[in-house]
Amino acid sequence: MADTTEPRSGSARPRLLALDAARGLALIAMASYHFSWDLEFFGYLAPGTSTQGFLRIYARMIASSFLFLAGFSLVLAQYPTLRLQPFLRRLGTIVIAAAAISVATFWFTPDSWIFFGILHAIALSSLIGLLFLKLPPLVTLLAAVVAFALSAYLRSPSFDAPWFWFLGLSETLPRSNDYVPLLPWIGALLTGIAVARFLVDGDRLGWIDRLPAGPRWLRWGGRHSLTVYLLHQPVLIAGLYLASFVIPPPAVDPVAQYIGSCEASCLEQGNEAGLCQRFCACTLERLQAENLFSPLQSGAILPEQDQRIQTLADDCTLRSQSAP
Repeated sequence: MADTTEPRSGSARPRLLALDAARGLALIAMASYHFSWDLEFFGYLAPGTSTQGFLRIYARMIASSFLFLAGFSLVLAQYPTLRLQPFLRRLGTIVIAAAAISVATFWFTPDSWIFFGILHAIALSSLIGLLFLKLPPLVTLLAAVVAFALSAYLRSPSFDAPWFWFLGLSETLPRSNDYVPLLPWIGALLTGIAVARFLVDGDRLGWIDRLPAGPRWLRWGGRHSLTVYLLHQPVLIAGLYLASFVIPPPAVDPVAQYIGSCEASCLEQGNEAGLCQRFCACTLERLQAENLFSPLQSGAILPEQDQRIQTLADDCTLRSQSAP
């Protein structure tokens, strides 16, 4: 996310304006997706809208583009000579920003805080990416393919402990507003490294200069992408909060809200749609039968702290898995 393009001095390599424009476009796409999430949060969209269908694919494309561009820029800034001090300075900035986001989201949304989001992924993936800077691009591309495959074939309950969550191999995860684990997402960064190395080694960077550079404001956003990233959500949320006084969101059916939120969370963990529908219908029925639904919706009881919720959830999990 941080601008790791060419160094300002000490290098004859010119700045690629089209790359700044590409980052700017990625930021616009990111803001548009987050706006859909904000609309859902304020009740203007149905629960689960931003995590299903096209928007789910859209979010993954945006995350992939940021990591690809981070890998591409890593080559431009650190190959063939590693400039350790600028790299560590930029890495430290990203780590601090990632930690700030974790703390802020834990404070405001503890049930879905961001423990390993896009900034965390870029920081760790960039550090690992240094190991691939001087390897043959085909080797790096092969490593990217392996990274994409591992998350599909190595998922196991053995990785469900919290200290393994960053890997992306867990079968059960807590809900998070932004979860971008190392696997498979480092594959996108490694792909960016491989493509950049192919262009640099073949002296083919010139064709990027011939691409449209876009307007100045777009390139400015791309050059200051971390700042834009940190500020865009507070601006969007504040704007929607003020708008809600003028155009209040429609009243929400608590049952529909619960089912939508439950199924979205279940699907995010990689479960099948049919299983999620059975599980959420079962938990709703049990919650209503035991007079726990209203206290749960109001926040009077917290699911992670109430053994009754855990017990009925475990029971419904078994029932939904055993159903034909």
